[in-house]
Amino acid sequence: VSEVMSTDDIEVVSDHVDMLQVGARNMQNFPLLRRLGKVRRPVLLKRSPAATVKEWLLAAEYILAGGNDQVVLCERGIRSYDPELRNTFDIGGMVLAKMLTHLPVIADPSHATGRRDLVPALSCAALAAGADGLIVEVHPQPERALSDGAQSLDLAGFAAMMQNLPVDVC
Repeated sequence: VSEVMSTDDIEVVSDHVDMLQVGARNMQNFPLLRRLGKVRRPVLLKRSPAATVKEWLLAAEYILAGGNDQVVLCERGIRSYDPELRNTFDIGGMVLAKMLTHLPVIADPSHATGRRDLVPALSCAALAAGADGLIVEVHPQPERALSDGAQSLDLAGFAAMMQNLPVDVC
């Protein structure tokens, strides 16, 4: 999975990845979404931190309308006023999206909070709420990561989280 930020990136990136990502800041980049509708690669559509669930689903419609039915939605948190959190993980919005669409919805608890200590509990909560999958930031040495180190689990932390996630949460 690799992020594309403009229509100019799509062709070259498509030659090298299995899935194209539309990051949160480009969720309403309509020329990009329209062009991704013509691509025969799966698209991961991250929710903007200021977007309603309806706006998120309508952004997906731009891709679907172009003929690409391989869209996966990703909840990665909405704007928060709490200085201890990057965003607020919107489990209710994720559940609502699953109720309103046939598309798979995955959760990104790493970006949702920006804090590695919250990732395991939010991963469990997302799965219990019906998430179709998780994206979790992992780095062998998070303290040396060039970006997102504070939200990245180390390898042992990731292994422990995976071991402790319930197999059947519902």
